[in-house]
Amino acid sequence: MTRKRPSLPALPVAASLPPGYVPASARNMVLLVQLRWLAVFGQLITIVFADAVLDVRLPLVPLIAVPVLLVLVNFATIGLIRSREGFADREMLGAVLLDVAALGWQLYFSGGSTNPFTFLFLLQIAIGVILLPTSRSWIVALAAVVAVTVLTFLYKPLDLPPAYAPDPFRLYLLGSLVCFALNAWLLVHFVIRMGHNRRQAEAAVAALSQQAAEERHIVRMGLLASGAAHELGTPMSSMSVILGDWAHHPAIAADPDLRADVVEMETELRRCKSIVSGILMSAGEVRGENPSITTLRGFVQDIAADWRERSGGEIRLTDELGEDVSIVADPALRQVIGNVIDNALEVSPGPVDFEARRTRRRLFLDVRDHGPGFAPEMLESFGKPYSSTKGRAGGGLGLFLVVNVVRKLGGTVDVANLPDGGARVRLAIPLASLAYDKGARG
Repeated sequence: MTRKRPSLPALPVAASLPPGYVPASARNMVLLVQLRWLAVFGQLITIVFADAVLDVRLPLVPLIAVPVLLVLVNFATIGLIRSREGFADREMLGAVLLDVAALGWQLYFSGGSTNPFTFLFLLQIAIGVILLPTSRSWIVALAAVVAVTVLTFLYKPLDLPPAYAPDPFRLYLLGSLVCFALNAWLLVHFVIRMGHNRRQAEAAVAALSQQAAEERHIVRMGLLASGAAHELGTPMSSMSVILGDWAHHPAIAADPDLRADVVEMETELRRCKSIVSGILMSAGEVRGENPSITTLRGFVQDIAADWRERSGGEIRLTDELGEDVSIVADPALRQVIGNVIDNALEVSPGPVDFEARRTRRRLFLDVRDHGPGFAPEMLESFGKPYSSTKGRAGGGLGLFLVVNVVRKLGGTVDVANLPDGGARVRLAIPLASLAYDKGARG
């Protein structure tokens, strides 16, 4: 029996971004905001230090205007981050170019290219390369080159104090040392974090690609099941008619053993029809055909009673649902829950425990068996098609459908080996996906 499915990377934002938004863009924008806060405080500290300690006479009004503007931009960006799921490439480009322009403005009033902090443009280029596609990162690089070119020929020279006026290169070297250390720290601290966000986004995209491949597999299974259902429909109907005739044949009616055999064959034939119908529903949409209105407690109790009757095994139902609620009992969901119970019955020498409980938003169904538990390799391959411990061709499709049907409902499937032996499969299903809306169905 196959039970464990590795959890996907925790990137719900990347998994649900509207078209045009970049994966991990919200987290990267947060990092840009943090970097901008550092720029604000760093610029203010540098201005105060140069003016008060080094006695460098600076045009304070235009220099202080930039930190004030960046503070306003940061507050506006924080509001956008809280209200949106992500940002488009052009918005990320605009944020980076704004920082390039702000640095260029500060350098224009503080010596232009003779200011060693010109090398901070390299940090802006590195950020653009990490956050943006190639074409847009070239725009950032070009903007930085243009800014440095302009600042080489057009700038306001620094009015140095007498202590540094005879040897301005000494002050340049000291500034270069500070700029180098600052660049090194910012590159390590921020660029690595941005790279981590990008790798997480790529992992999320890979997970979504895997999910899409699995769902395409389900579509193929649905087509095959549909074809098989059409092919099996005629012979099963013929068999049903023949068995009906046999049941009324005098020779069989007079023989209790033959009559019991015919009744059993009719029962098994009906089960075959039910299995084919269940495969069709499970391989198709989650909201299958002919859903019925029932209560959550009735839904769970019906499943337990049905599998007691089918298997003859002992299923101990623990009801911790609390107040009952009305739901839409989807046949596909009923089928996959039964699949989990059936697998547990196959490996459990004792009773199978079926526990149902709920919170305000989710239904939790735990199926516990008393079997040997699962090998580590089976835990890793849980829910993948054709992965099974049963050793037969085509095995593992049932639990593959369990994972995908529950996932389409917005839920999850988890598994664990129990400390005292056996295993537990937990289905967590949002109640909203089962909710019965009287007004909508009236």
